[in-house]
Amino acid sequence: MPLALGTQPARSLQGVVQVPGDKSISHRALLFGAIAEGTTRITGLLPAEDPLSTAACLRAMGVTISAIEAGQLVSVEGVGLDGLREPEDVLDCGNSGTTMRLMLGLLAGRAGRHFVLTGDGSLRRRPMQRVGGPLAQMGALISGRSGGNLAPLAIQGQQLRGATIRTPVASAQVKSALVLAALTATGDTTVIEPVQSRDHSERMLRAFGAQLSVGGPGLTEVTVTPGASLRGQDVIVPGDISSAAFWLVAGAITPGADLTVQNVGLNPSRTGVLDVLAQMGARIELLNGREVAGEPVGDLRVTHGPLQAFTIGADLIPRLVDEIPVLAVAACYAEGVSRVSGAEELRVKETDRLAVMARQLGAMGARIEEFADGMTIQGGVALHGAEVDSETDHRVAMSLAVAAQVATGPTQLHRPEAAAVSYPGFWEDLERLQA
Repeated sequence: MPLALGTQPARSLQGVVQVPGDKSISHRALLFGAIAEGTTRITGLLPAEDPLSTAACLRAMGVTISAIEAGQLVSVEGVGLDGLREPEDVLDCGNSGTTMRLMLGLLAGRAGRHFVLTGDGSLRRRPMQRVGGPLAQMGALISGRSGGNLAPLAIQGQQLRGATIRTPVASAQVKSALVLAALTATGDTTVIEPVQSRDHSERMLRAFGAQLSVGGPGLTEVTVTPGASLRGQDVIVPGDISSAAFWLVAGAITPGADLTVQNVGLNPSRTGVLDVLAQMGARIELLNGREVAGEPVGDLRVTHGPLQAFTIGADLIPRLVDEIPVLAVAACYAEGVSRVSGAEELRVKETDRLAVMARQLGAMGARIEEFADGMTIQGGVALHGAEVDSETDHRVAMSLAVAAQVATGPTQLHRPEAAAVSYPGFWEDLERLQA
């Protein structure tokens, strides 16, 4: 059923909001806790569909994980590095690319065991050879549709060997899969990226006791020495900056807005959205900066003000790939022409986000030109209400809600429930902040 947005007289956004726990960190806390020895206790884990998919897969392989509910401590009883059982059925990754790609790395080295990974219709169309190809260099045996590129994917566990692997794209999912595989390989493994991608896996695995070093120019090389046991940890998951981005943009473009987003993870490999908003002249203030469990955290206050166009190139994409859809909305309200390039990665997300945002914002009057690896957005073009569709993509759903907040006239958003993939309480928070 479509959701009616912007039907009330224009309202500003005021107040304080806590976004859900970081999705990337939530996945990794569950995965690393599962292969550690002892109990891992996770505070602030994101109780959304994607991490629930990871938990369900781990439970199917014999890992005991407590109920995952908002505000509740989650405990994971680890089975050790080689304790995962062969499941009785296919492992369903739902809509979660992170679950599937990290599982490929986790399971490829389970010698003598067989696994099959599948997912929903969207996930079965997403490319997996970007992980399977590099894993094959370590001796992994993974097969699937389209030459092993598309799920369902069958994994025949092998004793993997260490290798030096250059990844063609900077992707935290690819890097993390290789690092997970390296934990039980014979010999060291070094993963070399073209530029550094988000580094949650490296930070957290070191805390769990893995022998892992980061170096090279621009911190692009990660080396894992196998043999160390992982030990269960207490993990505190900060708020997800990718979810905070919707409020930061909404506050920056909504007249009279004054929002504070509390407890946001500020890992430098993830804060590209703050760099772009600073480039635009957005009024964002960092409050109460601190460090929690190895991750920098703070509160972000945003108020409305004039914005300038931005330029985003390939060097910045790995640090804000998930925030491009909502930044496209911000660009509509900036002075000048904003440009995104080097973003072909967006075409293989839950949807082709470049095409979808051009199509859906275009329906609201935006002047967007899409090209192979990016887009240009003409600023200063007031959006109008329209009939739009999330196309089942959570980040598209929430970006269109931000656009509807400042558009003239009502907007009908089809498939708004997609937001629950990463932010189950988004619509309630929006209503509260408008009140």
